[in-house]
Amino acid sequence: MQITETVSEGLHREYKIVVPMGDLDAKVTARLEEMKPKMHLKGFRPGKAPVSFLKKQFGKSMMGEVVEQVVNDGSAKAISDNSLKPAFAPQVEPVGELEQVIDGKADLEFMVKVDLMPDFDLTDVSKLKVERLSADVTDADVDEALKLLAGQSRAYTSRAADAGAELDDQVVIDFVGSVDGVEFAGGTADNFSLQLGSGQFIPGFEEQLIGAKAGEKRDVNVKFPEEYGEPKLAGKDALFVVTVKEVKAPEEAKADDELAKRMGLQTIGELRERVRDQVKTDFTRATRVHLKRRILDALDTSHSFELPPAMVESEFNGIWNAVETELKREGKTAADEGKSEDELKKEYHDIAERRIRLGLVLARIGEQNGLTVANDELQRAVAQRARQFPGQEQQVFEFYMKNQQALAEIRAPIFEDKVVDFIAELADVTDRKVDRETLFMDPDEAAEKLKSA
Repeated sequence: MQITETVSEGLHREYKIVVPMGDLDAKVTARLEEMKPKMHLKGFRPGKAPVSFLKKQFGKSMMGEVVEQVVNDGSAKAISDNSLKPAFAPQVEPVGELEQVIDGKADLEFMVKVDLMPDFDLTDVSKLKVERLSADVTDADVDEALKLLAGQSRAYTSRAADAGAELDDQVVIDFVGSVDGVEFAGGTADNFSLQLGSGQFIPGFEEQLIGAKAGEKRDVNVKFPEEYGEPKLAGKDALFVVTVKEVKAPEEAKADDELAKRMGLQTIGELRERVRDQVKTDFTRATRVHLKRRILDALDTSHSFELPPAMVESEFNGIWNAVETELKREGKTAADEGKSEDELKKEYHDIAERRIRLGLVLARIGEQNGLTVANDELQRAVAQRARQFPGQEQQVFEFYMKNQQALAEIRAPIFEDKVVDFIAELADVTDRKVDRETLFMDPDEAAEKLKSA
């Protein structure tokens, strides 16, 4: 086996590997000799069939197995001999006609292309200067949250038999859904309570029930969104035959002792304190969102190093595919965003580079400081994800625990948060009070607003 380096540019390496056909033939012969004692072939005593005969019978299929193993071994040898640290699995490309190799008429030649992990120095995170935004919880904030809670838990009273349903009314319905005349799983329900305007059903469904009366039957025609969770229904036109059984009007929403009792408490005072605690939790969560963004921004600007090309392109392709899907769904083009396609691609390519750079930096910080995600933490996160699929919890849990790639998607944000929290403890953090509106802004918008203030 001859390994020759053909390209060495930055983090990219390419190697040409040549294995003479004589070596391949010898490997095939060795395998057949090893298998020969176990073979029982018609016309031969057990284990006595000559290798020449075995080659005619099994040589081609055996050569295919040998070539696959040699390619794997050659790739591994190129990496180990050159002490490489691949960022991705090596890309292998055959040179010449592989069929000729399988037929034993040509040497095996193939290229191994590999991107390397970059070597870089970490910044001293204790010298990072970041700003932490926070806001005080006011009585007005608690009043607003109580009002929302009262609205969500308000009672409904039946309307007169001849009264049509209005926005915010609750309708009790039976429905049967079908696509192309065929009913689909999950498209049927009886005595379902639906608040019109809640957005609980797919777009267009609730609006078509405005004005419906008790006892009325309506055909509701809708189209499932392109990004709908069930691929068989995504983008499809559907018909729902809906029977309205009752129409109910919402009663006045009151934040009083009765509301507190419906929430399992005794007085509105107790409920108010409970709501205040929840609002504080929401404010704290928003504060953390801003702090995390500031930390990531600081890490990004304080690190500059070459990135593995294949890793960046893979990340960009994932982002760009999502962007194209969204533009298509909305019937838009890059021009509708006020940019050319090249400009839009450049913007998202920069985002891909930032994600990869930050991912490598956070991974290095976590590794150097012994930060890991424990199995029990991972299982709790998977269980929490499974609870989002009522009735399918066990299947979802088992899917994640048996699928390493899916499990990695759960582990990654937990690990990232651990590293960010670690940095926050060491960094030079300055607190800044802002109003509620600013606290709940997108971090970029908040930064722009505070910059011009």
